[in-house]
Amino acid sequence: MLEPLRQGLPPLDPAAVSSAASCALPARYEAVREARRFTRATLDEWGLSDRFDDVCLVVSELVTNALRHGLPLDRHHPADEGLRAACHVPAPATLLHDTSPHVRLHLLRWTKRLVCAVRDPSRESPVARETDDFSAESGRGLFLVDSFSDSWGWHPLAGALHGKVVWALFRLRPAD
Repeated sequence: MLEPLRQGLPPLDPAAVSSAASCALPARYEAVREARRFTRATLDEWGLSDRFDDVCLVVSELVTNALRHGLPLDRHHPADEGLRAACHVPAPATLLHDTSPHVRLHLLRWTKRLVCAVRDPSRESPVARETDDFSAESGRGLFLVDSFSDSWGWHPLAGALHGKVVWALFRLRPAD
């Protein structure tokens, strides 16, 4: 049943990941800016700054969707008042296993691919809206993700983790 949702997603074997970093984001739209900063710093560190424009656009869309659709708008998060983005390079064994209820951005690098994964507490599937109005302010996020990444998808989380992960995969060119 979930297999079509996982097509293109690399195996999440922590031993196969060459680099990984994650960032817990507060439930505020300002978190999108923090996600972009984190993405730039991480890609620079990994020597992938040439991919920043495409990856940053996709990260911005995935984080915005998680904040807009993955968290209830009527739920105030008092703990978020002073919360800043908490970004770090996790031990591979802890990858994707943090159980905090906030949105979390994961960047995972393999030799030939990069995955941006955004986790949120909602189990609702992402829905790409059909629109002919390309001047609309919203509704094109997943269209942009599909256009700028090599593939994308989502899957629900299980066990102690609640919610879902929406991911986008980028193929990396071999270094010269």
